[in-house]
Amino acid sequence: MPVPPFDPELSVALESLGNGPREPVTPGNLAARQERDAATRPRPTADDLRADGRFEVAELSVPGLRDGPDVTLVSVRPAGREGPLPLLYYMHGGAMIMGNAWSVLPRILREWVLPLDMAVISVEYRLAPRTRYPGLLEDCYAGLLWAAGHAVELGVDADRVIVGGKSAGGGLAAALALLIRDRGGPGILGQLLLCPMLDDRGHTFSSHQMSGLGMWDLVSGETAWKALLGDRYGAADVPPYAAPARSTDLSGLPPAFIDVGSAEMFRDEDVAYANGLWQAGGQAELHVWPGAYHGFDGRAPRAAISEDARNARTRWLRRLLAHSRNAEPRPAG
Repeated sequence: MPVPPFDPELSVALESLGNGPREPVTPGNLAARQERDAATRPRPTADDLRADGRFEVAELSVPGLRDGPDVTLVSVRPAGREGPLPLLYYMHGGAMIMGNAWSVLPRILREWVLPLDMAVISVEYRLAPRTRYPGLLEDCYAGLLWAAGHAVELGVDADRVIVGGKSAGGGLAAALALLIRDRGGPGILGQLLLCPMLDDRGHTFSSHQMSGLGMWDLVSGETAWKALLGDRYGAADVPPYAAPARSTDLSGLPPAFIDVGSAEMFRDEDVAYANGLWQAGGQAELHVWPGAYHGFDGRAPRAAISEDARNARTRWLRRLLAHSRNAEPRPAG
């Protein structure tokens, strides 16, 4: 079938990778891929993140929920700042099966924490298939509850918390917003959903149109969702907290920023999620970056379209924080 062309700068970056990073993840190679990711993905230390004293960094171990183990949070804020700062509560990507809380932080500190004068907490949630749904999400929820309850200690503003993440982390952030709404958890100012992984069913047009042409394909997606859901994979009653695209009620959610590439598998599920928020009376800012594949801004950070994407995300965060300064405190739930 015809496919949207890749942006020329992004295409060069994709071709330079070769086939190794684009090899499908299968049940047979999943364990090896996880081992390789753990060995090669950057994992800056607390000293690295302090960046010669520009940031205050703390690695925290907080209680889990529902008999879950303790959850590790990496908390970072600009050094020497007094008073409560807005907080970005962030979930890393990696298809629920890879990644770590530390690797995402250098970019977040550079692009948002310093320019916007905010704090960030990155969550080290457990990975599938060793931990299946709902364990990953419960880790994220436990960390958020602890952070909201210790806002004064952390020097953050409990009324100005944004949940966010990229890819699998974006899916977890969307699921966390749904869970907070339905459990009456702490109030959330917004949700930053970057190319979020939302739908386990693999039935959208783009999931077939773009499979294998960028950085992700249907085989990898099925492997990841099966790792997360186990025997529940393919069931009609998969809950929306596992796959937010399953939700039939997107009302009462905080404003969302959603972006995705026009040339990636997640395009249609992400566009549909933004449309669902609008139809439910919510706010969503949607960007579909022309010719962009999954994770394009990480693969080609200097490309013009990557700079546009970063600027759009920063502008949305800046507007959201500016509007919140004079607003009434948000109620819980």
